Amino acid sequence: MRKLLRRLRGAVGVSLTWALGWGLIGALLGLVQLPGWVGFGRFGFLDFALVGLLSGGAFSVALDIVGLRRTLDEMSLPLFAGLGALATTLVFTIALRGASFPTVVTMTAIQALPCAGFAAGSLALARMADDRELLEAGAAVADIRLTEEEKRELLAP
Repeated sequence: MRKLLRRLRGAVGVSLTWALGWGLIGALLGLVQLPGWVGFGRFGFLDFALVGLLSGGAFSVALDIVGLRRTLDEMSLPLFAGLGALATTLVFTIALRGASFPTVVTMTAIQALPCAGFAAGSLALARMADDRELLEAGAAVADIRLTEEEKRELLAP
C-alpha cells in the first residue's frame, strides 16, 4: 500500500510539474502572434496546462510500466526522453482524433520535443533529490568504520 501511495504521489507531482511548464509555454505563445499562423492567441495558460497535465500523467503510467524493478540510476536519459515523447504522442493522437492527419502529425511533433525535455528534466531533478537524500543519510552513518578485512575485500581485484 505504501509503494502504491508513493507511486501516486510521484505521478501527481510529475503531472503538476508538466502542467506548470506547459502552462508557461502556453502563456508565452498566447502573447506572440506569428505571421502566417492561425495563432496561439486564443489558447493560453490553462489550455496548455491541461495538455501538460495529461502528458505528465501518461508519462508517469509509461514510466511505471517500463521502469519496473529499476532505480533512477539504472534508467537512461534517452529512455526517459523517449517515454516523454511517446506519452505526448499518445495524448495528442487521442485528443485530436477528429482532426486531419497533417494537423495531428504537426501538433504531435511540436509537442513531443518539449515533453522529451520535460522527461529528461524530471529524471535530472529526481536524481538530484535522490543524491541529496543519500548525502543526508551519509551524515548519520559517517561514524561507521570498515574493518581491515572489509577494506581488503572492497579493494581486492
